[in-house]
Amino acid sequence: MVEQGLIRAAQSGDRDALITLLREIEGHVYKTAFYILHNEQDALDASQEALIRVYTKIGSYEEKAQFKTWVQRIVTNICIDKFRKTKPTVSIDEHELVFKDKQNVEREVLSTYLAEDIREAIDQLPEHHRTVIVLRYLQDFSYNEIADCLDLPLNTVKSYLFRARQQLQNRLQEYQKGGVSG
Repeated sequence: MVEQGLIRAAQSGDRDALITLLREIEGHVYKTAFYILHNEQDALDASQEALIRVYTKIGSYEEKAQFKTWVQRIVTNICIDKFRKTKPTVSIDEHELVFKDKQNVEREVLSTYLAEDIREAIDQLPEHHRTVIVLRYLQDFSYNEIADCLDLPLNTVKSYLFRARQQLQNRLQEYQKGGVSG
């Protein structure tokens, strides 16, 4: 959690405070971008763009919203714009299997396929459902924080999450029945 004093110092023009602030949030910004875009290069680009926007717009941040939701709104909007402009690609690196313990090869293979199945199922969700899933389960945002971040009514967020979970459950039924899609 970023300290309010650091935010105020950055807003008042303290360059060191602003750099410290950006360093504190860059990991969270990248994580959100990566989970939405699923491409390292696109996530790096989106993160950089988001950090630049925070840098240039820090003066417009008002304390009525939580700082983390303000930042997440910025990165989420950038990612949504990027996602609309480009078609998703699959990285070959994502499909490499590395086994640490030869005794647990089967378990590692199955967990790798499960992670791929979940990632693919999330990727297939409509954009608004994917975004709320990422913010709720990968960034651990509360419903209210998601509503603030996406500028949506709370009931809409709940509805999106409910529908997204239903869609994920339907898409993952094959795996739950013991099948592997890989």
